[in-house]
Amino acid sequence: MKLLSMCTLAKWHIWLGWLVGVPIVMWLATGLFMVARPIDEVRGNHLRIESEAIPLKMPGSSLATEEANLREMRIVMQGGRAVAVLTDMDGIVTRVDVATGAAIPPLDAAAARALVAAQIVGGDKAERVTLFPADRTPFDFRRPIAVWQVQLADGTNVYVGQGTGEIEAVRTRWWRAFDLAWGLHIMDLSEREDTSHPVLIAFAALSLTGALIGCVLMFRRRKARPAAPLPPA
Repeated sequence: MKLLSMCTLAKWHIWLGWLVGVPIVMWLATGLFMVARPIDEVRGNHLRIESEAIPLKMPGSSLATEEANLREMRIVMQGGRAVAVLTDMDGIVTRVDVATGAAIPPLDAAAARALVAAQIVGGDKAERVTLFPADRTPFDFRRPIAVWQVQLADGTNVYVGQGTGEIEAVRTRWWRAFDLAWGLHIMDLSEREDTSHPVLIAFAALSLTGALIGCVLMFRRRKARPAAPLPPA
């Protein structure tokens, strides 16, 4: 009975091997193909010719002038009024009231807390509000802009731009766990962005080789073992 059960399990193992072997080889082969080249090269970023940034000019406008040294301007609605979000050539973000042209001060802790309470489910249960400068943002944000980190009771971190007055990112506990899993998946725990590096390519190639060898071995027929001799009477 035990031998029969083991043989049955062996047959199931072979059939399951055929069932999952094809997608495993497909996943490994496509994965190796995708990590073989840097993602920026795949997107064609290396073909772009870099040009010098030119300050935004709007003659006759109080929102953007040559002296303001602006790189980008966008108009959004905040608190029932039109607000121009201005980014200068150094990446510093400020806001201006479109109707009056008056500068809007950066968000303080109370305003950041109120914004999260109004726009995030459970945002009224903030436990801590911390300001991070653009050059020292938390690892789960990873963007060079000054932000308020609003920590909620459930472990969620909500990031509010000090200059933009907008919610820039929401990082739940699941997001942070996913981010860690992603870093392990691409074998880049430092930045979690490099999807094409020698270690990852080498392991992907080895895994694909092992899977292909396993598929080839599926064709090998196992010889029946000779029956054990009967014990003497």
